[in-house]
Amino acid sequence: MNRTVESKNKALVLEAFDTLFNKRDYAAAEKFWSPHYIQHSAHIAPGREGLFDLIKSLPPTLKYEHGAIAAEKDIVIVHGRFSNFGLPVNWIAADIVRVHEGVLVEHWDVIQDEATQEQSKSGQPMFGRTFATYASAR
Repeated sequence: MNRTVESKNKALVLEAFDTLFNKRDYAAAEKFWSPHYIQHSAHIAPGREGLFDLIKSLPPTLKYEHGAIAAEKDIVIVHGRFSNFGLPVNWIAADIVRVHEGVLVEHWDVIQDEATQEQSKSGQPMFGRTFATYASAR
């Protein structure tokens, strides 16, 4: 496997996430996710249908932003932020995706609530260069 394949896999994952999470184009998103997609997340029901049904159940204000992305062979890891999806705080996620023959075939994630500046012991934001602000403190 070479860097070209890894670069293609990163671009594929970013396009897939934007198509599903931001554009909400489910027909177009089907081409990115295998019909035999394996879901390891505790927050999502099994398969491609479980993922799509979850997104359909969330408010249309859902926004996904990607940050750092890395790939090695068939694995892509994206650091991202999910916001405006009905919870009082944003989620910061490391999504780990396995790509096979140009489609997403398997997924794991690590998710945290995004901290405000007052909550951050490190003094650094969890995503991007600015801290999250919320209407009410937790």
